[in-house]
Amino acid sequence: QVQLVESGGGLVQAGGSLRLSCAASGRTFSSYAMGWFRQAPGKEREFVVGIIQNGGSTRYSDSVKGRFTISRDNGKNTVYLQMNSLKPEDTAVYYCAADRQWRTVVRPVAGAYDYWGQGTQVTVSS
Repeated sequence: QVQLVESGGGLVQAGGSLRLSCAASGRTFSSYAMGWFRQAPGKEREFVVGIIQNGGSTRYSDSVKGRFTISRDNGKNTVYLQMNSLKPEDTAVYYCAADRQWRTVVRPVAGAYDYWGQGTQVTVSS
């Protein structure tokens, strides 16, 4: 089992940047594929981006492609989400999630992920 703790959310103006971090407990972080999801008020949770265990493959939603970058540091048990050129429609609670199945490609669905963090709020003002 792994516990996930997100940080780095906050309030930013449109066009600005934020970097989210997700720190994982335990010694098996490198065995999890990781994903970021978000949920805006009144909307369903949606996939944002994911990265497989060795970082060799990533997948981005079309809405964030070219603006967001996912990375992971298995030595620090941490996955990052660099968010640039933020838009008001990026406003949501952002969740980090861990998929314990060994993957060669990212699964962009919430049901594939076994563990979730508590979320961090990102608010982008216009």
